[in-house]
Parts: sequence; structure tokens; C-alpha cells
Amino acid sequence: MIAPTETVPLRHVLLAAAIMAVWGTNFVVIHIGLQELPPLLFAALRFAAALFPAILFIKRPDVPWRNLAAYGLFIGVAQFGIMFIAMNGQITPALASLVVQTQVFFTMALAAWQTGERPRPFQYAALLITVIGLGVIMLHTDASTTPLGLALVLVAALGWSGGNIVIRSTPGADMLGYVVWASLFSVPPLIAMSFVFDGWPAIRDGLANADAAAWGAVVYQAVANTLFGYALWGWLLSRYPVASIAPMSLLVPVFGLAASAFWLGEPLQPWKLEATALILAGLLINLTWPKIAARLRPRPEPCTCSQ
Repeated sequence: MIAPTETVPLRHVLLAAAIMAVWGTNFVVIHIGLQELPPLLFAALRFAAALFPAILFIKRPDVPWRNLAAYGLFIGVAQFGIMFIAMNGQITPALASLVVQTQVFFTMALAAWQTGERPRPFQYAALLITVIGLGVIMLHTDASTTPLGLALVLVAALGWSGGNIVIRSTPGADMLGYVVWASLFSVPPLIAMSFVFDGWPAIRDGLANADAAAWGAVVYQAVANTLFGYALWGWLLSRYPVASIAPMSLLVPVFGLAASAFWLGEPLQPWKLEATALILAGLLINLTWPKIAARLRPRPEPCTCSQ
């Protein structure tokens, strides 16, 4: 592994921005796929396409099987399975892309619970700002974004944070291999849940009626969102400190809102922009405040004492 460096050249900043664009526009792609495919079947197909044939070419990461199983369940079932259910008429793509970023605070809380480390004051302040942003969304729930949809996306964010904790327990593991091999444990429960909750008639009709756009959404999920996104993001993380590139993740909801407005005509009312600004401000403070505070802290004057 290359030793991480502090300075990120412009071409790698643009690469990180391209990854965020893929991950942000992915919420519109999910919306397209859900027009033909029931949510849990769609999630199962997404991870099946990420699993095969990639598993034939990508080496299994050197981590215990239980870690792969946990990651597959947290990310495949708890994050994407639940989020697909929410996006099936319970929340708009733009707001889903924004609310799911609260995984940062769930990850912080789970890590604190594991280690016993107390959150710092700036983290409480960041969380408060983010909660106010969520409150703005709650005050404007309607037929397109329901309280249930908001709650389900928060559960999906909790699932994502569980996956983050699993990854943190095996630092240095290949992220792409993790995602591919963990899909072994995502597909079977998603298929079983699809039969229980989607039902066989919906599965049959979805597979029979899925058009090129629906299958393209499945391929996009597997290839662009998973294989391209995770492979290159993992490569960037191996070269640069997390603090140098992690703030780029705040572009995901920006691309999500823009793509949803452009392709789906989702209105960006003032309250929605206000909620976005509050949540992104909370996330930005949480991610960058230690670095900002260190730069603002006055440096000691050099000693001019005579010897």
C-alpha cells in the first residue's frame, strides 16, 4: 500500500468528484428501476450482478467470513433493502440521497459505544444542526415524502453505519473485494424477503415486464455504483488521509438533488434547500472542524530568549 500523502492533486480531486456524481445520480437510477421491479427483488438483483462474474476474478479479502457476512447483511439488507422499500413511493430520490448521509452520526455513535469514547462538543453541535434539518423535512412531509419513508431511510443509514463499523474492524482490507464477496451474504436473504414481502406475483410480473431501463438500472447499480465507485474510492483512501478526501462525500446529496430535479422534475422548494443546507452544514462541521480548529489555533511565538 502506498503511504498516504496530504496534498491531493487536481486530477484526483476530479476523480473523487466523479465518484460522488455516480453515487449521487444513483438515487435517480434507483427510482427508474423501481418503476418496474419490486424493491427487494431489485436489491437482490443489484447484489447478484455485483457478485457474479466479479467473484471469479477478485480475490477474497483476508478477513474472517463472519465479517463478510456481517457486512453483507448490514449493507445489502439493512441499508439497500430498506432504502429501496422507502424509495418505492415513500420518499423522493433527492431527499433519500440527503437523509441517508446521517450514517456519519450513527457511525460516530456506534464507535463511541464500542470504545467508550465520549463525543466531543463540536460533534454534538453538528448533530443538533443536522437534527434541525431533519425536523424541517418532517414538517413538510406529504404524499411524496412520508414520515414512514423518512424513518426507513434513517434505518438504512443505521445499516450503513453498521457496515462502516465492520470495515473499521479490518483496516487495510481491499474494499472492492469486501463488497463483492460480502454480496454472497446479501443475495439469499434479499431473495427470501422478496418472496415474503414483495410476493411471487410481483416478482413474476416484475421480471416479465422489466424493460431496458430497468435492467440498465440493475447494471448501473452493480458496475458503476459498486465496482467502479468502491474500487476507485478505496484506491483514493489508500493514497490520501481520510480527512483530506472524506469531505468530498458531501457532494453525494448535491448531485442527488440536482439529478432528481433535472431528470425527474423534482421541485426544490425553499424548505428543501433549507433542510439541505442545515444537514450538509452539520455533516461538514463533523468532518472538518478538528482540522479547521487546528488551523485557527494561535501558534506559540518562537522563543527569543538570550541564552
